[in-house]
Amino acid sequence: MRATIRIQMEDFDIGHESDALTAGSNAGALVNFVGLVRDDHALISLTLEHYPGMTEREIGRHVDEAASRWPLTSVTVIHRVGRLVPGDKIVFVGATSSHRQAAFEATEFLMDYLKTRAPFWKSEERADGMSWAEARASDESAAERWTEKS
Repeated sequence: MRATIRIQMEDFDIGHESDALTAGSNAGALVNFVGLVRDDHALISLTLEHYPGMTEREIGRHVDEAASRWPLTSVTVIHRVGRLVPGDKIVFVGATSSHRQAAFEATEFLMDYLKTRAPFWKSEERADGMSWAEARASDESAAERWTEKS
């Protein structure tokens, strides 16, 4: 299985990343998820921080776990850091497999991990000040289902 993990400040091109996932592959399914900074009309910006090296290793461990659970041919995880504003792309997770269900489940598994356990710290800037963002209870519940399958 081929894996690409990038933490970057720069934007990414969804079409380019999709093409790279399927290049040289005989995959029957490609599933992509792209997360955007929500425009909730009160948010000015998000700032994401991470520990270089550690973050990539931790994401890599979960990519390896996904590959052990599903027959994947390739995976890409791109997560942006720095200051982002509503509408900006923040994360890309893509997976290819011979079968669609494996690609869907692996992508969902990786996103649930990124939302709840990945070593990123996110602060929100609003008109009334800055605050650290916490994982939502609904995200935690979504991630719990994967521990039941372990």
